Amino acid sequence: MEFGTCIYRIRTQAKLSQAQFAELFDVSQQAVQKWESGGSVPDLEKVVRIAKYFDVSLDSLVMGNDNRVVEEMNRTGIPKPQYQNMHNWEFYSSNLQTEYEQSVEEGLDLDAYKDVFDAVSRLPNGERKKRLGDVLYDAVITAEPKEGYPYAEPSELESIQRVRRGAESLPYDRSALREKLYGAWTGRACGCMLGKSVEGIRTNELVPFLKETDNYPMHRYIYRTDLTEERIAKYKYGFSGRVYADEIDGMPSDDDTNYTVLAQEVIARYGRDFTPYDMSRAWLKYQGKDAYCTAERVAFCNFVKGYLPPQSAIYKNPYREWIGAQIRGDYFGYINPGNPKLAAEMAWRDASISHVKNGIYGEMFVAAMLAVAASTNDVEEIILGGLAEIPQASRLHESILAVMDQFRSGKTQAECFAMIHEKYDEYSAHGWCHTISNAMIVAAALLYGRGDFARSICMSVETGFDTDCNGATVGSILGMANGINAIPDYWKKPINDRIHTSIFGVGTVSISQCVEKTLTHVK
Repeated sequence: MEFGTCIYRIRTQAKLSQAQFAELFDVSQQAVQKWESGGSVPDLEKVVRIAKYFDVSLDSLVMGNDNRVVEEMNRTGIPKPQYQNMHNWEFYSSNLQTEYEQSVEEGLDLDAYKDVFDAVSRLPNGERKKRLGDVLYDAVITAEPKEGYPYAEPSELESIQRVRRGAESLPYDRSALREKLYGAWTGRACGCMLGKSVEGIRTNELVPFLKETDNYPMHRYIYRTDLTEERIAKYKYGFSGRVYADEIDGMPSDDDTNYTVLAQEVIARYGRDFTPYDMSRAWLKYQGKDAYCTAERVAFCNFVKGYLPPQSAIYKNPYREWIGAQIRGDYFGYINPGNPKLAAEMAWRDASISHVKNGIYGEMFVAAMLAVAASTNDVEEIILGGLAEIPQASRLHESILAVMDQFRSGKTQAECFAMIHEKYDEYSAHGWCHTISNAMIVAAALLYGRGDFARSICMSVETGFDTDCNGATVGSILGMANGINAIPDYWKKPINDRIHTSIFGVGTVSISQCVEKTLTHVK
């Protein structure tokens, strides 16, 4: 590897501009440009400074070959990871801004550390940043709550149940359950597929793209045929690397559907009395590391290192209230029709291995809503039934009520979604992927969609944020509430009664067979 290429790789992995890199080593930006292009090389003193700063060997920097240094380390030193090559989800110190924001939202008193979090977060990934991040993590776990913090948000099940309103079990029509479950499984896949094509896009590009393709307000899937070379080049979003409804032979593998199938496998293996520990072992058994994202990736790595639930959710996990658990609770609603309390309890057993507080509540909320949807198609009753299973003095409970207040007071759909965008910044990873922002979108889409499947899933996707997750959840709830026959054939056809998964030993499954298996898990 040429020296210029090495410099470029080190700089870009550290997320530094040429100007920022130049400032670190007291040279001009033009000098860095020449180094990277091969027009010149720095003097030996500068090479040594660069190697020390980024914690790389001279062999690696100059020759692109670190074999000799590795051999020496095996004899004389303690091996260290190549931090620049670690995924940010697996390197706590690379996400300190998220950690600070998350901690402040939890009510922890970390004001005195704000400047330190900012300064350390700007450092390139390396041993120095790792050590400083460890110090800040210690500050987080020992921080005291701020005086006057208005929320009461426990993570333990018994404590949650003490501060939630609770809902009574509801009657449901057993003879209609098969059609409802078929609707829930299929609706989840349809909504997920709708949002999967634009997962990660922001509305400053999503809305213009939908308008340009005559799909705004959204009313259909996005197709590969919607994309011309000109359109692909026009937008920063990577449209060419996505999957589209006119080129699939079933629901493509996606974490939003993987988790539903995985939960079914867990119930089959461990029974309805599965524990958080059982779920953690299933994660290790059924999928590889790359199947898990953000909080789930942290938890998976913590399992490997020997951290058990609930410590696996806490240790160096800045994503502990992100949306990951909220997309995992559907199956616990499916197998507990009319029993939101038990659905929420099972959801807690799953969520607590990777999340805390509102991250847990999101999964409990969705599972409980699905249990209620087995008994009624009244959207407000479904949402209130979900809210009954989470703490009344939580941020999630407050935020969902705010959405309901907007709807009941006559605010328009546009006004309600504008309120969500104002409260949460979709251009921030923390705002875009948080449990609460996306749960608000789910609730708003259910309310303003007024029970119509197509209108509701489209509404949940066109507003941005985590599009595939929200489309999947809305589709699942309405599929359960109204049954398979309420989902138009247009939406079902690309799914073809088939879900592809990345689950070891499972692979592709038939939705109709999943439904039959689900019925055997209903008590």
